[in-house]
Amino acid sequence: MHRTIRYLGALAIALTALLPFPKAAAGAAIVDVRPLGGRQFQVLVYSQAMNKTVPVWVSHPGRPAPALYLLNAVDGGESGGPWTARTDAAAFFADKPVNVIQPIGGRASYYTDWRADDPVLGRNKWSTFLRHELPPLLTTRFGMTDAQAVAGTSMSATAALNLAIESPGRYRAVGSFSACPRTSDVAASALVRSQLGLFGANADNMWGAFGAWGAHDPVRNAARLRGTALYVSSGDGAPGIHDVLTDPSIAGDPVRLADRLLVGGAMESVVRSCTSSLTARLAELGIPAAVVRRHGTHAWPYWQDDLHASWPLFAAALGV
Repeated sequence: MHRTIRYLGALAIALTALLPFPKAAAGAAIVDVRPLGGRQFQVLVYSQAMNKTVPVWVSHPGRPAPALYLLNAVDGGESGGPWTARTDAAAFFADKPVNVIQPIGGRASYYTDWRADDPVLGRNKWSTFLRHELPPLLTTRFGMTDAQAVAGTSMSATAALNLAIESPGRYRAVGSFSACPRTSDVAASALVRSQLGLFGANADNMWGAFGAWGAHDPVRNAARLRGTALYVSSGDGAPGIHDVLTDPSIAGDPVRLADRLLVGGAMESVVRSCTSSLTARLAELGIPAAVVRRHGTHAWPYWQDDLHASWPLFAAALGV
């Protein structure tokens, strides 16, 4: 049995190497496909734009289907863990008619194209990778349809909104879970800089001087989200249903709970203000959105809840 599994895995990799890749993705290529069991695969993708190989977790239903891109939090899934380690995403989507795609990497990058290489983070061209390099490769390899959606949490929720703003109409739905979608005012800029600073990165290498950040502000560019199904959620920083000792994410640890309430509570209270700016602007523009406001902190259990609650919106937008 194990020999057969190894053979099939090697065969899949060999067949992948023979697949023709679209000219639009010239230079980018799938270099390895490793079955993980069931519908799960680890796909190694070479990005010409970043000159590196990016691991991508894929859940494939075995037939042509739309794609939902899940972007990880500020660590890029590299240290604290990706969606598949921090939530039940793999099990939840195991019976859903959708390809779920989770790139690993991109810590503190905002999944955007940086104007300059950073001495600590290196070359970040994530927008190019996610919009232009990766989709045609996965479409060829897994037979995906052209319907796409994207969701993120915290840093990557802002990134998900910005990806949709950069390519209006590309994503049929966007999920923003605990984002701070303001980036171009003084307070919001300071928050972005503090997040990047925790990883030793220089925010000037990302979008340039402060005055140039307006193009990457989802609130300022909210009009470009018209026609996209939107799910926007945030807590208020006050203790919620997952901020108790008995919650599995706390596991009876009072120190973990104290950290969740103090640090996670403070972060989510800032998020609520940022998110309110976006939802107010959407309302002003007459752009509909599913808006979820709740008690709760900046924590993965709430984003797992968001993933479940937003699926009907994604499914409808993707036509499944």
